[in-house]
Amino acid sequence: MNETFKIYPITAKEVSQINSSLNEPHQHDYEELIVGIEGQLEHFIDYGSTWTHPPYTSFVTKGKVHRVQPRLKDGQFLAWVIRFQSEFISEIIFQLYGFYHEQANIEFEQGYCFNRINILCEMMFQEYQQNNPDLAIIRHLLQAVFMMIESQRKKNFPDTDTEWLMKTQGQTFKNFLAVLEENFRRPVSVSFYAEKLFMTPRNLNMICQNILQQSVSEIVETRKLTEAKNLLITTVKTIAEIGYELGYNEKSYFTNVFKKKTGLSPSAFRNSMKKLVS
Repeated sequence: MNETFKIYPITAKEVSQINSSLNEPHQHDYEELIVGIEGQLEHFIDYGSTWTHPPYTSFVTKGKVHRVQPRLKDGQFLAWVIRFQSEFISEIIFQLYGFYHEQANIEFEQGYCFNRINILCEMMFQEYQQNNPDLAIIRHLLQAVFMMIESQRKKNFPDTDTEWLMKTQGQTFKNFLAVLEENFRRPVSVSFYAEKLFMTPRNLNMICQNILQQSVSEIVETRKLTEAKNLLITTVKTIAEIGYELGYNEKSYFTNVFKKKTGLSPSAFRNSMKKLVS
């Protein structure tokens, strides 16, 4: 996507066209928010397929493998699709990655809260259609939408701790994620990440434990395996090729690590995903 921001509605007219086209699991180079008003959504994401009923929102982070299949209900369907580059709301993008990790879909109750989200989407769409849309206005409206979604997410998942974003450790963790995204394919040590952040491995591990209850090594390995799953689904690369691309020099070691974390070998995972999305 070349644009910084884009918003458009999907109505019942487009549903049959979307479902009749080739619609394989895929990745985006942008962020995507879907706001469902009417109809249903069959969503393959986080390596599982779920049915989501309106009103709902679904946030798909850049690079995450997914597939959406809209379904009519009583002949009706309406959803807003909002796409934007990460830098459009760069000040909260890592926050969103943390909030929606393996929890992309959020269902709402009918009522005042979701109605306001729909109104904000209509306002963004109206501004977007202007000859010279004011992106600053759209940015503030989009941030308001995410604030309302977060309020509902806290109600749905009250035990989720998001207060870490208010702590001084939050900025260091955000910087670590940025360094990780550039280097997770390389076979580098914890010391490498610590040095990039001008701190000791011990302190970096402490911050990661406080925020995600995982060590640096565990977070790096999780990122590698997430990418491995993406490659297994979206490419025809061999297991050895994928392992080597992610810094595993031996196929057997990569297979053992993958199976230990997921319960399936890479081949078995690829076959199960093919069956799931076929």
